[in-house]
Amino acid sequence: MLKVVIDATPISQKQSGVGFYVINLIESLHKLKEENVFHLDIIYQPSFKNWLSYNLSFPESLQHYSNLNLLPIPVRISDILLLNLKLKPAISYFQQHFSSSDILHGTNYSVYPGSNIVKIMNIYDLAFIKYPEYIDSVVKTYSNKVKSCLQWTDLVLTISESSKKDIVEYLQVEPEKVYVTPLASRYYPNYLSVEIIEQLEKQANYDFYKPYILFVSTIEPRKNINNVIVAFNILKKRHKIEHQLVLVGKKGWNYKPIFSAIETSPWKDEIHHLDYLSDELVALFYSKADVFVYPSYYEGFGLPVLEAMTLGAPVVSSNTSSIPEVAGDAAILINPQDSMQLSESILKVISDRQLRQDLINRGKERAKLFSWERTARETLKAYRTIV
Repeated sequence: MLKVVIDATPISQKQSGVGFYVINLIESLHKLKEENVFHLDIIYQPSFKNWLSYNLSFPESLQHYSNLNLLPIPVRISDILLLNLKLKPAISYFQQHFSSSDILHGTNYSVYPGSNIVKIMNIYDLAFIKYPEYIDSVVKTYSNKVKSCLQWTDLVLTISESSKKDIVEYLQVEPEKVYVTPLASRYYPNYLSVEIIEQLEKQANYDFYKPYILFVSTIEPRKNINNVIVAFNILKKRHKIEHQLVLVGKKGWNYKPIFSAIETSPWKDEIHHLDYLSDELVALFYSKADVFVYPSYYEGFGLPVLEAMTLGAPVVSSNTSSIPEVAGDAAILINPQDSMQLSESILKVISDRQLRQDLINRGKERAKLFSWERTARETLKAYRTIV
């Protein structure tokens, strides 16, 4: 029987990004265990803060699994060991935790070394190499770690053909050693019932009688939010649109210039930033948006585009990186550098009911191509290509 150990360290109390992928992958792999006959173990490292306070408990979302194993050092320390593997005790320390498995799956830009075990590593995108101006100091450290781990990595998993192309080009990984396993939405059609919508509308800090343009993601430079604000200003000034602009997402790296752009907008009172919201409230905003805009400069996948299409929001997004793979012909794709093209595309959607409905219909059909079951099955296929 195939024995897999998967690193669940990215999972936290509030899921986002990599943690969201890992918890859904683990859940979906567990559902396939009987059908595919394999064994799945989970390994977890505490955060540095929890480690210092001797809190070595597992996140609540993992506690119902019986096959949990603790690697009792935080990532901050194990990353140092990964870059100093000439120290033989470091190698033996990692090996003792994985020696009984066939596959070790590192889920966050690294995988631990070990003999007699296949090492698989997730690399989601190469923003830290291609666009260092768009990343924070933590992500900038990924380059050395990834290059070190590639010395013993047997297979790389990534989330789009665009990212695979980047990995092959910038990291000189052989194409046959890179396997694509696309993501899926946290939502599904009819995610919100009428009753739940009514309850959520009371909780939301927004008057839904006012139509709005929606953006959802972390508030940071790579997401190109400043151009969204410029496009909104153009639409207000030239076309007198009645819409508000709603930005949903927690503050990320270098967010201050974005909020400065909001403050200097003549229509700043009609621009609303809503911080971290529950999945249900985010779904509500998707479902009621007149248009969803996502002109990100670079994405490994572009999950908000898929989420918007799943919940019936027409999409205007970038024609760069992985986004065309996700959107297909179900969105209007624009040059993210061109704020005029962005504003004109938004105007088309909010002023043409037939176009808007056509985008909604095509988006819902497109979204059906992606599921966490598919992600898990593709991951299993990847495992079996190398064992």
